[in-house]
Amino acid sequence: MGEYDVVCVLIPTYNEAATIGDVVERFRAAGFERILVIDGGSTDGTQEIARDAGAEVALQSGSGKGQAVREAVGTIDEPYVLLVDGDSTYRPEEADRLLAPLLAGEAEHVIGDRFADMRPGAMTRLNKAGNRVINRAFRFIHGRDLQDILSGYRAFTRRSFERLALSADGFGIETEMSVECVKHDVETAVVPITYEPRPEESETNLRPFRDGGNIIVRLYQMARTNNPIFYFGSIGVGSAIIGVLLATFVAYRWFFRDISHEVIALASGVALLFGIQLIMFGVLSDLIVTANRRQGRRIDSIDERLEAIQTTGVGGTITPRGRDGAVEQGGDARETQSANSGDEEPTVDETGKPTVDGGTDSSESDGAS
Repeated sequence: MGEYDVVCVLIPTYNEAATIGDVVERFRAAGFERILVIDGGSTDGTQEIARDAGAEVALQSGSGKGQAVREAVGTIDEPYVLLVDGDSTYRPEEADRLLAPLLAGEAEHVIGDRFADMRPGAMTRLNKAGNRVINRAFRFIHGRDLQDILSGYRAFTRRSFERLALSADGFGIETEMSVECVKHDVETAVVPITYEPRPEESETNLRPFRDGGNIIVRLYQMARTNNPIFYFGSIGVGSAIIGVLLATFVAYRWFFRDISHEVIALASGVALLFGIQLIMFGVLSDLIVTANRRQGRRIDSIDERLEAIQTTGVGGTITPRGRDGAVEQGGDARETQSANSGDEEPTVDETGKPTVDGGTDSSESDGAS
């Protein structure tokens, strides 16, 4: 059994003929046997090149990177998945950095940090600035610093991926996975990687302004279920501020100009009350989300323990070890049961009375004495 027999390398592609062959060959040279290329209908021969290089090729039923990842992971049997782009910007030789925390049981999802070693020309100034804005927005909205949430080089367990509620079809899949990892308490690690420039003959499918704007909007939308106090509170605070400004204007005009604005006064009251209600709703929603997370952790813990018992057999003694836990067999208990099973069973005579010591009736023994 090879070192990476439990790992499937997943490469979503669309018109990556210039680079996919080299990417597949380098991963095979690094020791990976299962390489799955899921293609979104390339017209430049990407599928044929990947297949000739030794990869298994699947045709995506839908469109977009996000849909491709969800569809492909659903067909993978290996417990670990290494996700990488097919544009030759990531080094297959650095796969160990991402897989090590998974195989050691230290994490369930690992992100490669491109900013740790970004080579000159690997990213334009516009893209670099946009990435930093998005990472800071993620940290501010969702409360975790994952350093590079848009990285396309990741490793994760298939089991942890199944816990994520993913729906993004395009490039927002990385953002959505990062948010869902925070939401579902998936243990996430960040490791440094090298980010290479895209080869000149390879064209990017990324549109900075459109995709960047969609990602920012998606980050805010996902706060509704992950950080509701921020989502509803920010709207509530904005509404309350508008109400206060309108009320200030009405009061100024009434006190100093003797001019009344009944409609504006009514609008200010509505805006202020609406804002306060939204803030209160956000607080209550946050309490519910926190309670659900605690309950979810308990359920996950029970599931892990039941799975461990089913794996090793009923009757073991559960001894938690870290996140996954372990089950140790109760040897003393089994030995005691085995010893008891070797004792002679009590017998009865023709009259139905119990006998002991080779069949001697207890009442006869009393009479003899």
